[in-house]
Formats: sequence, structure tokens, C-alpha cells
Amino acid sequence: MPKLFDIKIIASIFTILFFTTGISGHVTAQTKLNVALAGLSHDHVNLIMNSYMKGEVNIIGIAEENKELIKRFKDRAKLPDSIFFNNLTDLLKVKKPDVVLAFNAIEDHLAVVEAAAPLGIPVMVEKPLAVSVKHALRMAELARQYKIKLLTNYETTWYDSNQEAYIRVKQGKAIGDLRKMVFHDGHQGPKEIGVSKEFLSWLTDPKKNGGGAIIDFGCYGANLMTWLMDGATPISVTAITKRIKPNVYPKVDDDATILVEYPNATGIIEASWNWPFNIKDMELFGQTGYIQAVNANTLRIKSNNSAEYSLTKAKPLAKSYSSHLDYLAAYLRSEIKPGNDLSSLENNLIVVKILEAARQSAKEGKKVMIK
Repeated sequence: MPKLFDIKIIASIFTILFFTTGISGHVTAQTKLNVALAGLSHDHVNLIMNSYMKGEVNIIGIAEENKELIKRFKDRAKLPDSIFFNNLTDLLKVKKPDVVLAFNAIEDHLAVVEAAAPLGIPVMVEKPLAVSVKHALRMAELARQYKIKLLTNYETTWYDSNQEAYIRVKQGKAIGDLRKMVFHDGHQGPKEIGVSKEFLSWLTDPKKNGGGAIIDFGCYGANLMTWLMDGATPISVTAITKRIKPNVYPKVDDDATILVEYPNATGIIEASWNWPFNIKDMELFGQTGYIQAVNANTLRIKSNNSAEYSLTKAKPLAKSYSSHLDYLAAYLRSEIKPGNDLSSLENNLIVVKILEAARQSAKEGKKVMIK
């Protein structure tokens, strides 16, 4: 690759990854976010509890009915009785959080928005946005009606590698126009890795979660792909699902392959509870080269005129983009303008369309056209 071109790419990366450092420093100086939690059954809630115990965030209310879960987290994080409520509606009559974070079943995300939006309270749900297109559209309608921010949180959004790969491809034009995108996401299986019984109960429920691996891990690739395709709706979706371990997961798929068609590119999502290890990677093939986000901070790169692959560490992200809490703080204070990024409502409406089409395709055994 020509040296001048390298300089342009590096300049773009430096500008986007580091220019916002001044912003994030300002955010740090502000009061910590006051958050309310809708549910405790999603194991990602452990991350917010860790942040609370480190003094990085204030949890001012928790809506949860499960007494065992309540006791578990009260004991672990030394939470006071006064912040617990049986439901979100009652909580929001008493508490006024900066944002509601949803850690419940995907099917229940709509109810969270129904409770928070009329009060003008922003919501961030754990991935994916909704269990169906019908739910997603209603959530979007409420968010727009009441002018709230409605965001979706993915672990992979905060990967240095994904963000730098995007900058290299979209702004640096490092590999030419994208032609193929391949995403591998998953692990050995939720039961195999020892998720909590509360999480497992709805994660393996086709109504509560919308499916198995196809939803749990198919959403990551759909989210990143939509971002890379500038928010374009795909032409079609074709999917195959399997139950490799029906004795373990009798109600839902545990393996899914999703083919997503665009006018000049193809996306392949490989989502599974049957990987030999934890995996979240992204491979991007362009006209002139290849970039793989191997893990959270490593890139593997090859151009069409190089004989070998090269490994490099991605540049660290500015603080405002390094975690969902830092991002939320900056976003809610209007200190960043994310547009149609990975957390945005616009992106995640398309993600739900892709996932619903994938479920339909797998069920009917044919390609589904996206309208």
C-alpha cells in the first residue's frame, strides 16, 4: 500500500479515536449517571453491578420480582432495600433516573419503553432491540412520539478492533469496496458455559427470546453489517438453523447460518452455541484487501499485493466510545452525535428485520425478500 495512503488512514484513525478525548474528560468531570434497572435476569447485569461497586454509576432503582435474584444482588453489591420495586411503573413514580437500562427478556423490552417513554426517560436495552418487527416498530413509535433516546447495547460496539476496522474500510478505503462480510459469534452454549438459571430459562424460550443462537448471536453480525452498509436494508435473507444438541436445547435452535444479500456485497453470519471456544470476530473482504477483527483489540490484515498477513493492535478508543456507560453519559449530555451508529434505533430496526426474515427463512426453507 502506498505510504501516502497509509498516512491518510492513520490520520483518520487518530482523528476519530482520539479527538473526542477532550469530550470524554469533560464527561468524567460530570456527576455520575443515575440509572434504573429493568430486571436482573440478563447476566450482562453483572457488568453494571461491577461499575456500581467501583463507584462509576449510581443505581437508584431496580424493578425485579424474583426474590432470589433480589437477594443475590443485594448481598453482592450491598444494595439498599429502598431501591427495589416489583415493577418499572411503580419505580418510575418514585425515582427519576437519567436512563433506564433493560436487563430482562427480549420480549419484555417493549414494556420497558411503554413505561419510560411517556415520562421522557431514555432507554438502553441489551441486544437485540426487540423480539419481533412488530415490537420494534411500536418501540420506535413511542421513542419518536415522546422524543426519547432508545439505544441497544452490544459488547462488540466497544471493541477497539471493530471501530478501527470500520475507519480503515469506510474512511481510509484500505481494501476498496466491500464485497463479503463474515461474522462468527457465539460460544459452547449458555448451559455449557454456566449462565445463571434465570438467564437460561428465557434465553432458551422461543417466545421470550425469539429463538436460540439465531437471536442470541445472530444479532451481532446483523448489527455490524448494517453499520458497514451505511444503514441500507438488504435485498434478501436466507437462513439455516440446526438443533445439534436437542437434548440440551429442545425448544430452540443452537446453530444458525444467515446469508444476507446486498446489491454489491454479501454478508454471512455464523451464530452458534456449538463453537469449541468463545468467539466474536469479523472478516471483511474488499476489492483490494482483507481486514479481520480477530478479537476486541487485534486486527489481521492482508492486501492483494502482499504475500503475508500482518497482525496489529488496534488503537484504544476515546473514553466516550469505550463502554456503554461512557457513551451514554456523553450522548445524553449531547456531547456526541452518534448518528446511525451501532447503538442507534435506526440500525437496530434493520437488525430486527434481518433476524425475523432469518427465522422465517429457516422455517420455510426458502429465501425471504426484505420489503
